[in-house]
Amino acid sequence: MFIKTTAGPCLLAIAVLLGTAACSGGGKAPAAQRSGEASQPSAGEAARGGTLTILSNQDFSHLDPTRNWTMPEMDFGLRYLYRSLVTYRAEPGAAGLQVVPDLATTVGEMSDGGKTWTFTLKEGLKYEDGSPVVAADVRYNVERSFAPELPGGPNYARLVLAGAEKYRGPYRDGSLKSIETPDDRTIVFRLKRPVAEFPYYATLPTFAPVPKAKDTKAQYDNHVFSSGPYKIDTYDRGKQLVLSRNEHWDPATDPTRKALPDKIVVKQGLRQSVIVDRLIADQGDDRTAVTYADVNGESFAKILTNPKVKARFHNEIRGCTDTLAMNTTMAPFDKPAFRLALQYAIDKEAYQTTQGGPAAGEIATAYLPPSLSGGVPQDTLKIPPAGDVAKAKALIAESGVPMPVRIKMYASTGDKVAATAIQESLKRVGVETEINTFDPSVFYDTIGDTAKFDGMALYGWCQDYPSGSSFIPMMFDGRTITDKGNSGNISLFRDQETMDRIDAIQAMTELKAADRAWVDLDAAIMQKAPMIPLVWARKPLLAGSGVGGAFGHPIWSGQFDYATLGIRK
Repeated sequence: MFIKTTAGPCLLAIAVLLGTAACSGGGKAPAAQRSGEASQPSAGEAARGGTLTILSNQDFSHLDPTRNWTMPEMDFGLRYLYRSLVTYRAEPGAAGLQVVPDLATTVGEMSDGGKTWTFTLKEGLKYEDGSPVVAADVRYNVERSFAPELPGGPNYARLVLAGAEKYRGPYRDGSLKSIETPDDRTIVFRLKRPVAEFPYYATLPTFAPVPKAKDTKAQYDNHVFSSGPYKIDTYDRGKQLVLSRNEHWDPATDPTRKALPDKIVVKQGLRQSVIVDRLIADQGDDRTAVTYADVNGESFAKILTNPKVKARFHNEIRGCTDTLAMNTTMAPFDKPAFRLALQYAIDKEAYQTTQGGPAAGEIATAYLPPSLSGGVPQDTLKIPPAGDVAKAKALIAESGVPMPVRIKMYASTGDKVAATAIQESLKRVGVETEINTFDPSVFYDTIGDTAKFDGMALYGWCQDYPSGSSFIPMMFDGRTITDKGNSGNISLFRDQETMDRIDAIQAMTELKAADRAWVDLDAAIMQKAPMIPLVWARKPLLAGSGVGGAFGHPIWSGQFDYATLGIRK
C-alpha cells in the first residue's frame, strides 16, 4: 500500500491499523478493499477441542518459513506453526486486510524517512520446548532468505535491505549488517530506499523466527520448530501431517489465532474429485474436514444444485490471476510478435470452462486483478474471449517464426484438463504443444529452475498485500530472477524500459498516482506479452457440516483462514 503525503511517507502504523491509506492531503482505501465480495464465516459457533481434518491432493512444497511462498502454504504455516512480526486480522472481507501486531508490540516504528524500521518483540514469547523467542532468531531467518541453498521463498527482504546486493546468507557470509538486534526484544531493519509499506513485508513468513541451533537447512521443511499454537507430531511426506498443541504458546500474546482444535490431521495424496465427493457426502470424520485444494470444476454442478451442500461452499475472490508464462529467452518466445500472437490465439472461454465456468472466475484481460485496478477490469488489447485466430496467424507471420512449431507446456497434474484446453486453442494457429505434468509438490521448483524450464507453464500470481507493487515487480522485474527457486518472473522477462518504470513508480509517495501508474504499466507489458492472463480466479472450497469459523481470507487468495477453523459445538 502506498501512502499519500506531500513531504514523504506518513506513519504507516496509523494507516494500516485504521484500515485506510489516509494521510496528509487525503487518500483512499487500498484497492483490494474497494471491490469483490467476501465470504462470511460458516454458521454455527466453533468450540475448543476435537480434531480438524484437512484433505489434500498434494504434499506441501515448503513449510520452512524461508521458502514458503504459495498462498495456501503461507496461510497454513503462519496460522499454525510460526508467527511473523506482524500479521493480518482473522476476519473476512476488508477487515482481513488490516495489519496488526503479532510477535511485535506494534506494526513497526518508522524513522529516517522510511529507510529504517524498528520492531519490539512482546514479552513471554516461547517455542515449543519453552525456550524464548528472541530478536536474533527473526534476524537469522531473514538472513536465511538470502541463502542459495534455500531457494524459492519471498524476496522482498533481498530487494530492499541495504548493503545486501552481494550477501549470500548466513551459511556463507555470516550476519547481514543492515539488520540489527541490539537486545533480545529489538530488531532494526535499515533499507536502501524508503519503503512505507514495510509492515506488509513483515507479515510474510520470512519474518518468522528460526533459532540458529535448530536450523537443519534444506531438511527444515520436514520439521519446523514451532513458535505458533501447534507443533509437528509426525510428518510422512506426501501421506500425512499431524499437529498437536504447542503447550508453550500463550494466547495472551496472540489475539489473532483462536487455535480451537486439539489436533489437526492433514491427509495428503488423495484425488481431488474423491475429496470433494467425500465432503459432499458429509459422513463420519469428513463432517469435521475441509478441502485444502480448490474444488474441481466438474464438481460445481453437484454442489450448486444442492442447497445443503451449497451452504458449506465458499468461493472467495482471490486477488489472483491465472496466466500462461512463456520463457522469453528462448525461441520462439524471444519474438515479441509471436508472444502477442498467442495472446490472440488462446480461447479463454474454453480455459474458464475447465475451471468450473464463470462461477470459478472471470476471464482476465490484464495482469492486475480488478481488486488492484480500482475495482475496474482493464482491457488493453480488446481480444474476444474465444480468441481471434485470424489476428493470431497474422502476428505469427509477422514474427518470422517458421510454422508449424512444437513447444513444451508445463502444468501441475491437477491442471491437465486446463492444459489440454490451451493445447487445443494453439492447434488452431499451427502451434503443437507437448504437455508435461508434475505433482503439485514439485511443480514450482521444477519451473523455477531456469536452466531446465524450456517452454510455457500454467502459472498464477496473487497479491502478497493489497498493492500493485506486490504484483507487477514480482512478475516482470528482470532483477528478481534467480537460477533456482525462481518465482514470479517465470517468463524470465528482462526489459529495461519496464524495470526503469518500476523504479519510478516505487519512488512515488502519492497513492492515487502510484495506483494509476501500476495499471498503465500493466497495459504496456500486455503489448510485450511475456505472459498471457487467463482468468481472475475465485477460490472454491468446501467444508464439512461440523466445521465452524470457515471463511476465505482476502490475503491468502481466498483460502480458509486456519486461525479461526474449529469444530462446531
